[in-house]
Amino acid sequence: MSPLFKLSLAAGAAVMALGVQAQGFPAKPITLIVPFAAGGHRQGGARPGRSPAQALGGATVVVDNAAGAGSTIGTAKAFRAPADGYTLLVAHIGMATTATLYRNPGFKYDEFEYLGLINEVPMVVVGKPGLAAKNWAELSSWITTNKNKVNLANAGLGAASHLCGLMLQNALKTELTTVPYKGTAPAMTDLLGGQVDIMCDQTTNTTSQVEAGKIKAYAVSTAKRLTTPAVYKDLPTLDEAGLKGFDVSIWHGLYAPKGTPAAVLKTLNDALKAALKDPEFIKKQEGLGAVVVNDARANPAEHKKFVAAEVAKWGAVIKAAGQYAD
Repeated sequence: MSPLFKLSLAAGAAVMALGVQAQGFPAKPITLIVPFAAGGHRQGGARPGRSPAQALGGATVVVDNAAGAGSTIGTAKAFRAPADGYTLLVAHIGMATTATLYRNPGFKYDEFEYLGLINEVPMVVVGKPGLAAKNWAELSSWITTNKNKVNLANAGLGAASHLCGLMLQNALKTELTTVPYKGTAPAMTDLLGGQVDIMCDQTTNTTSQVEAGKIKAYAVSTAKRLTTPAVYKDLPTLDEAGLKGFDVSIWHGLYAPKGTPAAVLKTLNDALKAALKDPEFIKKQEGLGAVVVNDARANPAEHKKFVAAEVAKWGAVIKAAGQYAD
């Protein structure tokens, strides 16, 4: 997951518009668990204009970056937290993939209170500096010709880049040499240095490097072409480039421990939906290539249904690749 979402999405989208409060809630600081490390290439780029304290009418929001083990440490911590509305979790697609990747991640994905999706982030295939391929057609030809000589970087087991890499290999029917790293930053560093050849990662991680001309972007993972950021608008989708049905976005959602009072859940969901309509938040997300959710998945029931479908989808991909954490 992009490090920039640790504070910005957590502190921003989750409780940004909590203006109508449940009776007596919040009466103390809210802890927002984000299961990834703080910091990143464009930290703060998606931070909304209003602070959490302003949005909560003066209440305090404390962000807890509980990183490690492919997001399972922080997620398990939220799973064990008191169900009182004062501990929330911002999680990404790992909420669905850990069900297959890990034998015992310390939580069950369907035993949280689902509050709604926040956004979806497209993926983009990028290549190291000096790569001879000028476009996706040339890159694809080079990959299939060289096969396991091609080094495909990812940020570690269960990371967005790992999942996209699995889908890419499946679609190309080609097994590449996968090089896992302990995070996005070291993977990007080696891509920039030419130690690895390609990576498929979130636009939130790649945009600044592509805009600076330090790496080359070849294709996007979504069903439709991207219109923002401008640096991606002329790139083909992998689907239209021949990998039919390829459609991958990395989503982020908001959760509470099971048993959180219904009145508090409603207040939090109302707050989330209001936050997702904030013009400044939407604008900054779009500038990174992220798409703020504006459909039924911002509601708890549809959010949970969506994640269940993602569990099935990614479970099949992971099992086919035979890549597990334990």
